[in-house]
Amino acid sequence: MEFAGKTAVITGGATGIGFALAREMGKAGSRIILFEPREDRLKEAVSQLIQEGVDAKYQVGDVTRPEDIEALADFAWAENGRADLLINNAGIGGSMKSVIKTDPAEARRIFEVNFWGMWSAISEFGRRFRAEEKPSAIYSVASENALFNAFPFGGGAYVSSKHAIFGLMDVLRREAPDWLTTGVIIPGWVKSELSEANQTIPVAMDAAEYAKIIAPQIEAGEYYVVSHGYNVVRFDERYDEMKKAFDKYAPRSEGDEVYDVQRFFEGMQS
Repeated sequence: MEFAGKTAVITGGATGIGFALAREMGKAGSRIILFEPREDRLKEAVSQLIQEGVDAKYQVGDVTRPEDIEALADFAWAENGRADLLINNAGIGGSMKSVIKTDPAEARRIFEVNFWGMWSAISEFGRRFRAEEKPSAIYSVASENALFNAFPFGGGAYVSSKHAIFGLMDVLRREAPDWLTTGVIIPGWVKSELSEANQTIPVAMDAAEYAKIIAPQIEAGEYYVVSHGYNVVRFDERYDEMKKAFDKYAPRSEGDEVYDVQRFFEGMQS
């Protein structure tokens, strides 16, 4: 979707990847609406964007509150006529304790933001897009941790939430009508406020540099929006291990396609 003249709504957009992407899209002519709970950070972000010549507004709210998501959509349609592009970016990190030692309440809190918050936005904006059937787009930020576990230890709730978003977007992609573009954004290590360490460790990619890599992919309508090339090594390790397990215990055999779910449903439709 060409950015010029389009309204992009970015959750968690006042800092980090969200703000860097807002700048790139704004420079390309998008009208930007930022959304998150911290009004002071939103004011700073929007002020900076406006100084750079970007049409930018903000709405205060929390992705874990469906009523706030509804108010965000109301704001976009009232202020800019409609939203054209939703960037589901809001997310939080969490404890690096082991799965067993992590408080389930903390894990649920991470899922409320990282998964259910994105689902709520997809649902609310998706319904409005469907009512209009105009060219629209929904992109959600997953992580390299949706492809493999990048952490040496811990982070179970965060990693699981990003796997869940990866799966959700894959389902949405298959359901989407021709006028709805969908995509999953897969950041590698990027400096952000998810953790204090991410802001100070020099090997993490600068958010502005990262946004320059991914913005053209979103504008081109790519489904997989990618960056850090070494990720291929890590997900190959995971899938090579899985392939070896299948080769050893469940090798292909004549007639095994009878158990393939996709073939079954394709046969029902024919």
